[in-house]
Amino acid sequence: MSGGGEVVVERREVEYFLAIAEHGSFTGAAKSLRVAQPSLSTAIGQLENRLGGKLFHRLPHGVRLTAAGEALLEPARQVMRDLSTAQDSVRQVLGLASGRLDIVAQTTLAVDPLARLIGEFLRHYPQVDVRVFDQELGKTATGSVRAGQCELGVVDASTDPEGMAEAVLPGRQIYAVLPPGEPGQKRIGLSELAARDFVATPEGTATRAVIEDVVAASGLRAKVSVETAHLAMVVPLVLAGAGVTLLPESMAVGAAKEGATVLPLRPKVVRSSRLLWRPGPLSPAASRFVDLATSSARPREKRVR
Repeated sequence: MSGGGEVVVERREVEYFLAIAEHGSFTGAAKSLRVAQPSLSTAIGQLENRLGGKLFHRLPHGVRLTAAGEALLEPARQVMRDLSTAQDSVRQVLGLASGRLDIVAQTTLAVDPLARLIGEFLRHYPQVDVRVFDQELGKTATGSVRAGQCELGVVDASTDPEGMAEAVLPGRQIYAVLPPGEPGQKRIGLSELAARDFVATPEGTATRAVIEDVVAASGLRAKVSVETAHLAMVVPLVLAGAGVTLLPESMAVGAAKEGATVLPLRPKVVRSSRLLWRPGPLSPAASRFVDLATSSARPREKRVR
């Protein structure tokens, strides 16, 4: 039904539209939704008629969003998320403890501090399904949250999440990770470290940002000898003598166990991160996660051996 010139869009139509956009074809969307393709095509055709324009370019192999379809994409995602939030709220009131929490984070931040926070969260709310996403190529975690793809995002504190609600998470002490057999010393100065070759992840990642910022504090530019998109490859490269790197405490501990020389920096470097979300009501699961994450902010000092 419609009134006052407004077009009413049904949830089913929004779900169909998003499935087609995700799969890039009516066939793939129909299989995913387990509906007949003619029914899917009819529903989208009716939606396009009501909206007054095509949402998809029909191509020989699949479909592509039109300008109108692109304009509908973000609002459609938010509609589905708002409906999910409403359902979770009702379940909570009725005592049906359940729900789902979607979080996007860069890989390093997913390891620390997000993994610890999720573990603590699930000890309180084991019934909630948690999904952690890596940010898409060419898209920031902030952009994924803003577009409604994930409800929460974790970014480095240096990121400016303009227009987003946010909370600062506990700081992570950063350590230098060097090849095995480095001369014995208790700490390494920033100027000494800045003169070394680095193993780093690509620009735009949290690990690379830490390296560049720490070296820049010495007035120099980080020299990256090896760049890899695989975070799991960084420590093996350091162990092989390809260079040095900087990692948060939790990852530095693992590197030390594998034989790397791990040293605190002089002066000590502590990096913070931010938990962010779109302004407005959160799902019960996300709201509890934000409460837990912000209450867990506490200083920690631990030597890595």
